[in-house]
Amino acid sequence: MADRLKGKRALVTGAGQGIGRAIALAFAAEGASVVAASRSAMKMADLPDISPAIKPLGLDVTDKAEITRAVAMEGPFDILVNCAGWVHSGSILDCSDADWNRSIQQNATSCFLTMRAVLPEMIERRSGAIVNVASVASSVTGVTGRAAYGASKAAVIGLTKAVARDVIATGVRVNALCPGTTESPSLRDRIDATADPEETRRAFIARQPMGRLGTVEEMAAAAVYLASDETAFMTGQLLVVDGGQTL
Repeated sequence: MADRLKGKRALVTGAGQGIGRAIALAFAAEGASVVAASRSAMKMADLPDISPAIKPLGLDVTDKAEITRAVAMEGPFDILVNCAGWVHSGSILDCSDADWNRSIQQNATSCFLTMRAVLPEMIERRSGAIVNVASVASSVTGVTGRAAYGASKAAVIGLTKAVARDVIATGVRVNALCPGTTESPSLRDRIDATADPEETRRAFIARQPMGRLGTVEEMAAAAVYLASDETAFMTGQLLVVDGGQTL
């Protein structure tokens, strides 16, 4: 199905690589006009060549002033996708104060700031869809070595449900996408940083009963579904796409 997002204007954060980049491309393919945001603007330099419907924007999603300016200049938005994030690897005993604070800021506070910025115009128009990219490593399930990450993504889920309830009568929907282990540049970097990358990759794959990693395109397809009118009767929900990891 094509043009499911035709005429919509979307802000996608974390669009420099991985799932965020795939979502920006999928939204553009479905007819949306996309502002693709990332702190690393150079990673998005080729996006307008791939799709003229995509406009790259350098943006620090932990900076309230930057977000306010971006929404004022580029909005209003019909769709917001919060995909910017950071993964800390390690247990609570391996997690420094700085690691904890960065996890909360980049994964949860960023969603708080961007939602607060776009919601007034969405509420005024009585229409809008917000998709927060959380994770199965959250309140969905505990994952070894993901204390700070899991806590921050659980916060994203709690925030998603609370905001969905707050705006439920306004025509604005807020849902969360919870990916399982997904092949991405971030995952590859974390695998390569281990003592035995081959064994680490096998362990990541073994998490999924389907016997493989998810793809960024699969996660992007799920985000399109949540942002489209096909889910007009759905809010405050989690869409888990994890190859059976949490069955």
